[in-house]
Amino acid sequence: MKRFTELYAVLDQTTKTSAKTSEMAKYFTDAPDEDRLWTVALFSGRRPRRAITTTKLREWAAEKANIPLWLFEESYSIVGDLAETIALVLPPASRDQDESLSTWIARLRALDTQDEDARKATVLDAWDQMGAQERMVFNKLLTGGFRIGVSRKLMTRALAQATGRDEAELAHRLMGDWTPDTTTWEALIEAPDSGADLSRPYPFCLAYGLDDDGPETLGDPKDWLAEWKWDGIRGQLILRGGEHFVWSRGEELMTDRFPELARARDFLPDGTVIDGEIVAWDGIAPLPFNALQKRIGRKTVPKKLLKDAPVIVLAYDLLEDNGEDLREVPFAERRARLDAILSTLPEDAPLRASLVLRFKSWKTLADLRRTAREERAEGLMIKRASSPYHTGRKKGDWWKWKLDPLTIDAVMIYAQQGHGRRANLFTDFTFAVRDGNELVPFTKAYSGLTDEEFRKITAWVRKNTLQRFGPVRQVRAVHVFEIAFEGIAESTRHKSGVSLRFPRMKRWRHDKPVNEANTIEDLREMLAQYG
Repeated sequence: MKRFTELYAVLDQTTKTSAKTSEMAKYFTDAPDEDRLWTVALFSGRRPRRAITTTKLREWAAEKANIPLWLFEESYSIVGDLAETIALVLPPASRDQDESLSTWIARLRALDTQDEDARKATVLDAWDQMGAQERMVFNKLLTGGFRIGVSRKLMTRALAQATGRDEAELAHRLMGDWTPDTTTWEALIEAPDSGADLSRPYPFCLAYGLDDDGPETLGDPKDWLAEWKWDGIRGQLILRGGEHFVWSRGEELMTDRFPELARARDFLPDGTVIDGEIVAWDGIAPLPFNALQKRIGRKTVPKKLLKDAPVIVLAYDLLEDNGEDLREVPFAERRARLDAILSTLPEDAPLRASLVLRFKSWKTLADLRRTAREERAEGLMIKRASSPYHTGRKKGDWWKWKLDPLTIDAVMIYAQQGHGRRANLFTDFTFAVRDGNELVPFTKAYSGLTDEEFRKITAWVRKNTLQRFGPVRQVRAVHVFEIAFEGIAESTRHKSGVSLRFPRMKRWRHDKPVNEANTIEDLREMLAQYG
């Protein structure tokens, strides 16, 4: 546990990629196999399930620290992180420990079968033998809130350095629904037959955002292919061993959530892997993302939802054909092979080819981009015709050229402090639009401002608080912000009747008074046009 805590501290405190990679490579070289396996699992989002509520942990920590619960809550609101707050308020440990990460995780998981008294005794005993930094890491594991600022690609690079294995091979091995319960370090990393899992997807190839200069810097247009950037769920449809599997880009197995895609087995041969966008489909074009969102969190889908929001795959890449890995084949050839396969499918098949857009000049492509919302798309994807299917993000071959976001001017009415390094700043805000003489809240946003702007608004909030509701402060309604967002949908859960997709603060409108902010009618007009 000490070595894992040291690794966590280094990764948390440095922004240098080389330092992070080097420290992880050392750890993966020296740590015991069980600890290495759990570290890979934790760094790829496979966290132990939380067995104790945060309410109980607050109570136990306040009791152990011999402070009233209200004082603990006040401390938490300042620190902004529960695991760190507990670590800071507890008295010094009475003894030391030197047990492994996997041993402590086994104890955490055993809490599931214990009664409350035994759970409390186990947690207090753990706190009593750990220093502050170890406690914080332990608490993050305990609360299910463990996260680390390390990308999957960076971790894979460190593994490659530590093991001498190919980075792309390791990336493929780490995909799928494995857990430390279902595999070992040897089977996952070392064994020659690790890639035999039929359901395993390929690591996704990711695109870079095109800057404001547009695509003119990319060279000759004839070297590129373009398609719509759809607003759905990026996924891989896999047909192997007589079965089908559907994986999201976030490595979530979603096969059962989209039963319509089972029919792909009727039309596609075994040994086929297709990369595409899962969208709700009205028979002609994708439905708004909100229609698909109703299905995302469901393990089983009722008949009405299957009827109202049927899904298909808009396919745009072929990664495997008759069991052959095509990732090194140029994109133009992969796309031609995909189109040839899909052209033979009947209209009722749950797949369609995502349209390849024809253009002879960058100006022509820019004109097409302006019509993206009419096609229910977010913008364009631009891919080099000769490009392989990279693992992760590699600059130069795949670009996304999104539409400029929709915007609306809104009034800030509530503020809340952030977390982590922004725990002492007010960074989370609620915004409203005008409805006659009233203000109707309609969205929250917490990103988009500079650190200096966050410091200024924090100082203002502290001097202009009207009421407090726990960590939330109601403030004087005098500041207008331009809110940018990617989409708008009808919502019965919000008083305004709408919800926004990816809202963020674009700028602080010092030039605009509240009586010039947008209205609820403006929101409804946007809903009618873009919803």
